[in-house]
Amino acid sequence: MIAHTKTVFLGGLAATFAAGLLVGTETASVQGQAQPNAGFAAVPGERGGLDITGPYEVVPNWPKPLSMLPGHTGWTWGSVQGVFAESPNRVFIVTRGELPDMPRPAARPIPEIGPSLSFPVGQAPFRNASQGPASSPPGAGGPGQDPDDPKQAWRGRMGIDARWEHTIVAFNAAGDIVDQWTQWDKMMRRPHAVYISPYDPQKHVWVVDDHSHAIFKFTHDGKQIVQTIGTPNQKGADATHFNRPTFMSWLPDGSFFVSDGYNGNRVVKFDKDGKFLWSSGEPGQPGGRETRLGYFNTVHGIAADPVTRRVYVSDRSNRRMQVLDGDTGKPIDQWPVGTQTNLQFLIIPPDRSGIWGFTDTTARIAKWNLNGRLLYSWGVLGDFPGAFFNMHGASTDQEGNLYVAEVGGGRVQKFRPRKGANPAFLVGPPVYAAWK
Repeated sequence: MIAHTKTVFLGGLAATFAAGLLVGTETASVQGQAQPNAGFAAVPGERGGLDITGPYEVVPNWPKPLSMLPGHTGWTWGSVQGVFAESPNRVFIVTRGELPDMPRPAARPIPEIGPSLSFPVGQAPFRNASQGPASSPPGAGGPGQDPDDPKQAWRGRMGIDARWEHTIVAFNAAGDIVDQWTQWDKMMRRPHAVYISPYDPQKHVWVVDDHSHAIFKFTHDGKQIVQTIGTPNQKGADATHFNRPTFMSWLPDGSFFVSDGYNGNRVVKFDKDGKFLWSSGEPGQPGGRETRLGYFNTVHGIAADPVTRRVYVSDRSNRRMQVLDGDTGKPIDQWPVGTQTNLQFLIIPPDRSGIWGFTDTTARIAKWNLNGRLLYSWGVLGDFPGAFFNMHGASTDQEGNLYVAEVGGGRVQKFRPRKGANPAFLVGPPVYAAWK
């Protein structure tokens, strides 16, 4: 009797397992239109291809060339530091001015530098909009560099090598400029990021300026500054000073975090009114050797989980992600992101299915689960449409379009989801709690 019961039970279990497997297979097929063993294609079941642009396709001719503006013939965007999509019809970028619009030069030998050398190198971008003595102003951009040191200042010729104009602009869905906040150009020293808090019904616009050691909060129309966090043009590491801050992230209660930064070694938390609450972080060992929790070198991308209130931080020079308790600042976790990866920017999508990282050097957009397991990545180095050269910021809009800012490439690109793309591979729409 016992043996018979055991046989019936095992038979039923096997049948249940088989039915579940069948249902699961059928569900996956219906949802993704994929066959078993379809692999990891961005469009399930698709044959061939290398997913150069992952689950997206590039929107051509977006934005429109800067040279179309009166008085800007022959000029293009300088280093594009940050991007934020309020909507498909109002997409902000912050830039380091303008650079001459140049076609790719013909290759020529450069024996004055060394034998067997030529410029430009084939299959590689010919200009880095961010790095070099005469690239986009103002110089002193790297970690540890001092904005007030004349020896590290930009060595270009203003008006010839660059122009300090259009540091804050916004585009519509067609790529036309709809906002030009040129009234703030002279105040900006090195605008690094732009945001609107998802929990602010008034939709104030925030700009992080790392050379000013400050964050400026503007009215939605950009006509007034309503608040300044930090002390402009004074560096420090206390409740009222930053040392080249980089990015921000908010919690649903309106409190926010600042990564501080290129020369600082901490994460700072403020309440919804901008009152200092705490800071967390210590200077790490130089040279990218730091492994201790809570020690930082180049505190860069940052994203707060609205449910667990954990804060994910790119400890960029140490090639790792660190995780803090968002209520106390206590470091609680970490994981490596690759020895050649500069992890620049972070996004946690509304479904909390993981955390997206936008990387430099490796030119990859990667998704990890919230415990650091790699789920998917895509991207390739280059300056052709869809490739990346020094990704630095990213944003999505309500239609699911993805915007990526490149400091080296000197551009922002717009990507729209491909038809049939696996939704798990899309960054997803933004979190909009207080406004739609």
